[in-house]
Amino acid sequence: MKFGIAFANTGPFATPDGATAIAHAAEEAGFESLWAVEHVVVPKEYASTYPYSRDGKMPGGSDFDIPDPLVWLTWVAAQTTTLRLGTGILILPQRNPVVLAKEAATLDVMSSGRLLLGVGIGWLEEEFDILGVPFADRARRTDEYVEAMRALWSQDLPTFSGDTVSFADAISRPRPVDRRVPVHVGGHSPAAARRAGRIGDGFFPAKGDLPALIDEMRKAAAEAGRDADAVEISGTSPTVLAGGEAAVDEVGRLAELGVSRLIIPPLAFDPAAIGDALAAFGADVIAKAP
Repeated sequence: MKFGIAFANTGPFATPDGATAIAHAAEEAGFESLWAVEHVVVPKEYASTYPYSRDGKMPGGSDFDIPDPLVWLTWVAAQTTTLRLGTGILILPQRNPVVLAKEAATLDVMSSGRLLLGVGIGWLEEEFDILGVPFADRARRTDEYVEAMRALWSQDLPTFSGDTVSFADAISRPRPVDRRVPVHVGGHSPAAARRAGRIGDGFFPAKGDLPALIDEMRKAAAEAGRDADAVEISGTSPTVLAGGEAAVDEVGRLAELGVSRLIIPPLAFDPAAIGDALAAFGADVIAKAP
């Protein structure tokens, strides 16, 4: 089992020193990856429902630092040597896919192939309104944008024709190290699971009925003629945060479901304490995990 840390670019880790602290601590404790979240803007008031809290609102209100994930991860890449760099998630339909393909390829090259591009369709309609991006067709654009970026990363003379993005002989350099960047689909809905099965290199449901979502993903992969086992599954579980034997047993249960990466939140929102917190988790869970 591999282990990652979500929300890595929030709170005190949004600063240069904080980013360096969590990156060094994670790498030294045996974590495989850091995952940075994204919002370009957060309206002071919004009616959209945040899906990961009981009250439907993001923790901490609307006024807090959220560094751009790709820029933040570039800083982290320069401070580390093995840590994978994940966006968890980047709101793909808000982005220009041609520009994003260049940014992602550049970061992948500069980090020697360590980028994991986690993408989602977004939930905050008011943010889309501010950016002037249509909210209603975000799922369709997400699917096309992934295909378009893969064309730019892999083809000698990249060409793609879709309803929302088209180009011909559009050379974009540098290419990623492997002429691809793994695309991990985030989301807890059946639609997200199906998208991961159809087009994802990975699937990260941060909540929901994990066995049912994995089954949905696998079914969609089979229908698309893809190998479902090639879709890397990342999961999360509050049971693991307590550590001890129960945490190790939970890691084993998740592995049996097909999960190969467990992603947890930072165990201490304090740069001075994060090293000890992650080191303890590394010794208590990571070193004992199957």
